[in-house]
Amino acid sequence: MTKKLRWGLIGASTIAREHVIRAIRANDGEITAVMSADPARAKAYAAENGIPTAVASLDALLAREDVDAVYISSTNELHRDQTIAAAKAGKHLLCEKPLALTLADAKAMVAAAQKARVVMGTNHHLRNAGSHRALRDAIKDGKIGRPLAARVFHAVFLPAHLQGWRLDRPEAGGGVALDITVHDADTLRFVLDDEPEAVTAIGQSAGMAKSGLEDGIMTAARFRSGLLAQTHDAFTTKYAETGFEIHGTEGSLVARNVMTQRPIGNITLFLFGGVASIKREPGSPGDELRMAAVD
Repeated sequence: MTKKLRWGLIGASTIAREHVIRAIRANDGEITAVMSADPARAKAYAAENGIPTAVASLDALLAREDVDAVYISSTNELHRDQTIAAAKAGKHLLCEKPLALTLADAKAMVAAAQKARVVMGTNHHLRNAGSHRALRDAIKDGKIGRPLAARVFHAVFLPAHLQGWRLDRPEAGGGVALDITVHDADTLRFVLDDEPEAVTAIGQSAGMAKSGLEDGIMTAARFRSGLLAQTHDAFTTKYAETGFEIHGTEGSLVARNVMTQRPIGNITLFLFGGVASIKREPGSPGDELRMAAVD
């Protein structure tokens, strides 16, 4: 029999409560403990989410024998030290994006995991979305010929319950770039199976973010293949849809409402002389998409 993987949560976070706890349990994992620097928050969070143990220090969590792996969803400036400590304790790791505030710190985290011979991953969840896998498959199948350009629309309105450190703590890694743009960068690399080689960005402070943090940003990038990509990310956009487009020599893939944590959205394949929709088939799992002709 395969032993259940026992998880400890480093950070009593919204993302864990809304998504990751359920995902761990759906994959036959068990959550044995949660850690928050606020003991009352840790205790309340554990009770609300059916977690048997609450602790108030990282050392207490990492010392537990019933924790095989940790999920780190603390504020960004804490990721490096918490990851390195967990690796030294022999715990496998899933760390929220961004890994760290600097490239040097991220490399140190990877090195620590390699030295400890533990598995380390980053929670770029959009790679596992059925919509983005369908886009990747369509490109690999040659549906649009050679990709020439891509556009990502990921400007949203930051919900009130998340309008905290992301808007007023630059030292914690707040701002839209480390919160949203990192997802665009990873999703473009995954869907296109290509790597950026030059990037230009222009940030905006439109009044939501404090302390000089950007709450909007646009980027332009050139990939190794020669493809050009642009992105728009924001916390301030109340009414826009999200989207992902890839335009090639023989057609275009246009996806709407797919830059999300939920399995929603639609994809249309535009070809010379016709259109096809990439949509869910009746009875298929929520994260699987198939090609289907449009009448």
